[in-house]
Amino acid sequence: MDVKEILKHVDHTLLLQSSTWAEIRQVCDDAVKYGAASVCIPPSFVTQAAGYLGESMPVCTVIGFPNGYSTTAVKAFETRDAIAGGAAEIDMVLNIGWLKDKKHHQIMEEIRTLKAACGDKILKVIIETCLLTDEEKIKMCELVTESGADYIKTSTGFSKAGATFADVALFASHVGPHVKIKAAGGISSLEDAEKFLSLGADRLGTSRIVKLLKNKEAAEAP
Repeated sequence: MDVKEILKHVDHTLLLQSSTWAEIRQVCDDAVKYGAASVCIPPSFVTQAAGYLGESMPVCTVIGFPNGYSTTAVKAFETRDAIAGGAAEIDMVLNIGWLKDKKHHQIMEEIRTLKAACGDKILKVIIETCLLTDEEKIKMCELVTESGADYIKTSTGFSKAGATFADVALFASHVGPHVKIKAAGGISSLEDAEKFLSLGADRLGTSRIVKLLKNKEAAEAP
């Protein structure tokens, strides 16, 4: 697969707690330069980044991040605030405790509430696969499909593991036709990126693909 085609599927990401505006601005510049799908940044930078980018790049941000156990009311407020600030895509974190307790109705209602808050913007549901059984992953494929969310996403990148080929393949076998897949966490090579896309992922949450290209360009510069 052509590198430019891979980059069209990358949410170029910087979510570290210590992130500064100078670093976020660089990520925005790189996302535009390399033709990423979006730039995924902390909520506190959404308004500034959206103003800086204008129409050149969609801004994605995270809600209930990284643990997912905020109340639905808090997540809904965060979502509305992010959309008002210029976010075009929302990546919300599942309440994993609710899933462990089989509170499937509450999970559905939360996702639907956030989807309503998104309006016509994209909603992705992060389920943190490294903390779930296969049975729970399959159940979340069903709930995300029924809830009307746009994407199911593997990982925050802040837990004990990230995306795996097996999880993306599992998603592809169990989500509805309208639900897309985002692999995130630990994607560190073009080969892995291509493999995730071939297995059914539509988006890749990573900063490393762009870094690889920048390093290559620097090494080849006279």
